[in-house]
Amino acid sequence: MGDLLKFVLILSFSIIISRIITLYLRRSFKDKVSKDAGETILKLFYYGTIIIVFIAVLPLTGLDPSGLLLAGGITGIVLGFASQNIVGNLISGVFLMIEKPIKIGDQVEISGTSGFVTDIRIISTLIRTYDGLLVRIPNQQVFTTNITNVVGYPVRRFEFTLGIRYSDDADAAIWLIKDLIDKEPFALLNPEPSVFVNELGESAVKIVVRIWAPMSEWFKMKTNLLSTIKKTLEENGIEMPLPQRVVYLHNVPEKNQTPEELKQNQEKEIESVLNYGERVFT
Repeated sequence: MGDLLKFVLILSFSIIISRIITLYLRRSFKDKVSKDAGETILKLFYYGTIIIVFIAVLPLTGLDPSGLLLAGGITGIVLGFASQNIVGNLISGVFLMIEKPIKIGDQVEISGTSGFVTDIRIISTLIRTYDGLLVRIPNQQVFTTNITNVVGYPVRRFEFTLGIRYSDDADAAIWLIKDLIDKEPFALLNPEPSVFVNELGESAVKIVVRIWAPMSEWFKMKTNLLSTIKKTLEENGIEMPLPQRVVYLHNVPEKNQTPEELKQNQEKEIESVLNYGERVFT
C-alpha cells in the first residue's frame, strides 16, 4: 500500500508540475513563437512528461514495464481493431501538427463548415463559425478532405460583374472604374487590376472587374469599391439597367374578315395595351 500510495502521489505531483510549467511556457512563447507552433510544443511536452513519469514509477505497483510489452502489444492490436476511428483521428492529429495545412486563427472551409480555427487537438479540430457556433470536426476527416484556407496567402483577388445599358459608352465606364481603382491605396499594381467587357447580355453590357488586395483589407475594399463604382457611374449618366422584354401580341383573324376590319382590330388592341401600360406605370 505504501508503494501504491507513492505511485499515486508521484503521478499526481507530476501532472500538477507539468500544468504549471505549461502555463509558464505558454506565457513565454506568447511573443516569441507563433500560436499554433507553441501549442504543439506545449501539448507534446505535457503528455510526454506524464507518459515518462508513468513508466518510471510503474515498478512501484509491482509491475515490470518490460514484462508488459507483449501484453501491451496484444492489447494494442485488439484496441486498434476496436477503435479504428479513434486511432485514425490520433494519427491524423499528429500529421496535422507536423504538416500544418491550417493554423489556429486561420479562416478555413472544411467539409462545408466555414469559420475560424480555435484549436487543433490530438483527436479533433475546433472551428468557430462566422455566426458564433462551435463545430468539432474529427481530425481524420480534416486530414482526408479538401481544406480551403482563406488566409493561406497574404493577398487575394476579388471579382464582380457590372451591367450597363447598350446606349452607354463602355469605354467611358471602364475608364471611370480604372480611375477609382488607381485611387485605392490597397489595390495592388502587381498583379495589376483588369477591367474589360466580358459579355453582351440580353439587357446589358457585362463588365468584369478584377483586383488583387492584401488579405487584411480584402473584404472592406471589395464592399466599399463596389458601392463607389455604382455611385460614380450613375453620376456620369451610366446606369445599370433592369432586365427588359419586348412582347408582341398577335391575334388570329376571324373568318370572312376584310383587311380593313383586321387593321382596325389590331389598332384597337395596340391602343388598349398602351392604355393599360399607362394605368399601371403612372
